[in-house]
Amino acid sequence: MWEKADGERLRELAQFLRTRRARMTPEQAGLPTEGRRRTPGLRRSEVALLAGISVDWYTWLEQGRNIQVSSQVLESIARALQLDADEKKHLFLLALQQYPPVSGEAAAEITPALQRFLDLQGTSPAYVTDQRLNIVGWNRIASIIYGEYETMPARERNSVWRTFTSPDVRGLLQERWEAHARHRLAKFRANYAKFAGDPWWTDLIGELNRASEEFRAWWPRHDVLNGPEGKKIIHHPAAGRLEIEQVSFVTSDDPGLTVTINVPTADGDTVAKLGKLLRE
Repeated sequence: MWEKADGERLRELAQFLRTRRARMTPEQAGLPTEGRRRTPGLRRSEVALLAGISVDWYTWLEQGRNIQVSSQVLESIARALQLDADEKKHLFLLALQQYPPVSGEAAAEITPALQRFLDLQGTSPAYVTDQRLNIVGWNRIASIIYGEYETMPARERNSVWRTFTSPDVRGLLQERWEAHARHRLAKFRANYAKFAGDPWWTDLIGELNRASEEFRAWWPRHDVLNGPEGKKIIHHPAAGRLEIEQVSFVTSDDPGLTVTINVPTADGDTVAKLGKLLRE
């Protein structure tokens, strides 16, 4: 069954590449025109030349062969065929079954629509993280519970740094701090694989090694993990014990952004406590 599914995926990849090659003209690609052509679009050899790969390699892709292809090769093909962002995502999903790598730069801002979505969550603390696990968007109740993100320095808004260095986070989580810290670190390690050697990451890892004994002990273990934490208990200094469950999803506009919503559990009075905090 898996072989059949892979075969269909590769046939779809081959057809997609052929249609994108057919719509390109030599003029669009910056290539000289050599009289009339029997078929529209670029030749396979021209796409291979523009992408800096061998003609055989590109031909195998268009034939739907089951070959190993790297992200770098797909990036080159996307540039050669002048694919837009959606087409590039489609290419990567067909070839590698994953999104293209997102730039190592942190997201500068979220869209107004996404901010409105966060605000509409009301008594559910909600926030957005980029691939560095920086908090780049939040609603009011998240700021009330976890700290005033509006006034924090950029480094403090990195959830890994804050987890391992902030006494406030330890106070909120108390006996559950270690489980949360290990989960956060495993997510950070999983994301680091995409940017290994990037100066921002190596600088932060070095600073965390110096600042936190736990980080220094756990980082060499190479634990990796994706997904939300599930149920959490928070001990807020004003509201008391809060019980929440996490729901997370990646945004469709930017796969480098993850939205996390802390939904109050059905059993208990967490909703009432959070509502009171919002009214104060």
